[in-house]
Amino acid sequence: MVATRANSSRERILSTAEAIILQKGFAGTTIEEILDKSAITKGGFFYHFSGKMELARAIVERYIEMDNAVFDELSTQADKLSEDPLQQTLIFLNLFTDMVGGLTTVHPGCVVAVFTYEAQMLDDGIQDLMRDGMLGWRKMMAQRLEKIQEKYPPRLDTSTDVLADMFSSSLEGGIILARLFGDNQALINQVQAYRSHLRLLFEPT
Repeated sequence: MVATRANSSRERILSTAEAIILQKGFAGTTIEEILDKSAITKGGFFYHFSGKMELARAIVERYIEMDNAVFDELSTQADKLSEDPLQQTLIFLNLFTDMVGGLTTVHPGCVVAVFTYEAQMLDDGIQDLMRDGMLGWRKMMAQRLEKIQEKYPPRLDTSTDVLADMFSSSLEGGIILARLFGDNQALINQVQAYRSHLRLLFEPT
């Protein structure tokens, strides 16, 4: 029971801190504000984290783990619905946009993007975590694209890594547009544009 309460308070700190950082940035977020909004004592905070840098590391780890879990779940669903590698990826992208369409509020933003803009304030370990996270997302999509290329030669010469990174850039750019316009449809449109690009590149005539 004690461990459960400790885990609960740690999660409350992380979720509260992430929400504030997405709104104000890392530099603009204070431990005092996190304590106030999470209803955690200073002693409770320092029981879990030695300071703001360790908190940042935990937020990045948590964010990447949660994103990976979402991508894994959507991938599993997509791969059950078709045996064709191109259709699996197109379904995966549709499932992602369906998920975004089901959000009741505008997408809150991307932790990795926010921290990248303030990388000079973070230690090398946190920057390595973010880089590894992005490389993991590249690998996930590149593996899909390689399977597609084996069956459907692309109409134009292309790099699977570059095309995989385009997925991440479509997400990040779409999140920025969604927040700017206050409408998740902007994010959906960017992912669907990426999906259309894959169809034009690989889909047989």
